[in-house]
Amino acid sequence: MSGQQQRATLDDVARLAGVSSKTVSRVFADRELVSPATVERVLTAAKRLRFRPNSLARNLRRGGSTNTIGFIMGELGNPFYYKVAAGIEQELARNGHALLVATTDDTPDGEERVADALLAQRIGALLLIPVADDQSYLEGERHLGTPVIAIDRPARNLVADALVLENHRGAFEATSRLLALGHRRIAYACNPAAVYTQAERVRGYRDAMAAAGIHDTHRWERLVDDRSAAPEQLVADLFARDDAPTAIITGNNRMTIGALRAFRARGDADAIALIGFDDFDTADVLGVSVISYDPVALGRQAARLALERIGEPAGFTKQIELPTWLVERGTGERPPAEGAQ
Repeated sequence: MSGQQQRATLDDVARLAGVSSKTVSRVFADRELVSPATVERVLTAAKRLRFRPNSLARNLRRGGSTNTIGFIMGELGNPFYYKVAAGIEQELARNGHALLVATTDDTPDGEERVADALLAQRIGALLLIPVADDQSYLEGERHLGTPVIAIDRPARNLVADALVLENHRGAFEATSRLLALGHRRIAYACNPAAVYTQAERVRGYRDAMAAAGIHDTHRWERLVDDRSAAPEQLVADLFARDDAPTAIITGNNRMTIGALRAFRARGDADAIALIGFDDFDTADVLGVSVISYDPVALGRQAARLALERIGEPAGFTKQIELPTWLVERGTGERPPAEGAQ
């Protein structure tokens, strides 16, 4: 890549810090053997030079990186994340690369720390599902030649390729389907709401409602950014209104399951129309209509793009949208009760 910087070496850090290379090695291997003042000088120099100790040195290829690709995802319990990881691993294995996975537990504060830990392994590329508000901390790494691929949502303040879903189209199609059945009081609920995926899905919902002449949707929206808020309680509060919705679109699988619990507690689980974004393992058994997509294919495509960037790092960045589709299983095909439109 034209103008690509060279990675700093241990000797570079030693020169800037005014110490020996052996001292720098000690700082990164066992800093208790080095005085605090010297440790501070070495770490400051390392940060200025973007030097990362290489714990996989024996496996390095020419060019200063390994054949290992890093992937940062959210909580392990979410099927979406581990299916994306499965797709990445399948594609990398076919091409002689290994996958190293780290999790943020969907907390923004953990993202940079986890990224630093992976980059210290001199990975060949970094794939991540961004959760922090700013990924500019990766700009220096990108200039050093490490491709960065954002999955599910674009990176912020960082030039990087991105693979996303047709979020707007999926929500628009689901809302249009409910409108065609005669629903007019259609709710939308999601948590977290501030991420790109939900912003696009809410936009699709609002656009479909506006196309039907319904512009005041805020009273039927529950856009929450509080992981401690129970999804079933948010939905229960929404349907306790005097002008309660007759249908709801849920922005992710956690909110869909919460809605099902809320409806069961109310005793009218079969009366309210529901379409959820994200499929889940028992949705077909429960007859839940969903906006679906292929997370494994999303992972495979992300891995292919990372390998392409490793081979040809120059070129314009891409944002690729993968399709979504409506799967009708029963809950989303319920018309409003007579007189409830």
